[in-house]
Amino acid sequence: MDGNLNTLEGAANAPFYLPTGDECEMFTAASQNNLPVLLKGPTGCGKTRFVAHMAAKLNRKLYTVACHDDLSASDLIGRYLLKGGETIWVDGPLTRAVREGAICYLDEVVEARKDVTVVLHPLTDDRRILPLDRTGEEIEATDGFMLVASYNPGYQNILKTLKPSTRQRFVSMEFDFPTPAFEIPVVVRESGLDEERVKPLVRLANKLRDLKGQDLEEGVSTRLVIYAATLIAQGMPVERAILAAMIEPLSDDADVKRGLLDLVTAIFG
Repeated sequence: MDGNLNTLEGAANAPFYLPTGDECEMFTAASQNNLPVLLKGPTGCGKTRFVAHMAAKLNRKLYTVACHDDLSASDLIGRYLLKGGETIWVDGPLTRAVREGAICYLDEVVEARKDVTVVLHPLTDDRRILPLDRTGEEIEATDGFMLVASYNPGYQNILKTLKPSTRQRFVSMEFDFPTPAFEIPVVVRESGLDEERVKPLVRLANKLRDLKGQDLEEGVSTRLVIYAATLIAQGMPVERAILAAMIEPLSDDADVKRGLLDLVTAIFG
């Protein structure tokens, strides 16, 4: 009974996420069967929010690691540190998640150094172990441990992508920007701006996304639409809010920005 109450409490306190398909059911099934999950999709489409939502819904502790060029296996596993005149071992976030039966989420995993994927392999097959070479331990993942990783396949080049041998160790789920029917209520809820004023912002966002691969490397994210709506809700003029939150973040090229502002004028007048 206590377990059910905890689950209900976790669901009630979960960060807001509006499902667009069966992603919640898929994640739950993967979790129940100790399967690792790979989330693929553009920046700012809700992957991180989804993981936080599901961790709370499943009443699991969540360790989130924002991967970057300098992130090494030691950053995930742990290292010896000098404390109070003695050297002690300090677990990294991955090791803590393995010991505790928590979720470890590696955001933009392809940005990390190559030695990171080597560490993940024994955790993503039937062994579910984490070897700690420095301490001589071989930790079996506690029941409930779940490895989740994400990346943006549209943004990666040949030097930064996941090898097939790594991708095929995960259950993969593809994310994209939500359709207006889903994106509008999300922006309304997160920003406090009324629906009628949110609609043209979402329409603009979709027009900007159509320019990806032409004038823009990336389309505008739902996150940026929420930023613009939040500024407008706080009283900032619409065009100024859009410039700050939806145009400037997309490009530094003056000609491109002028072209994007022409699009703003066409939609908002």
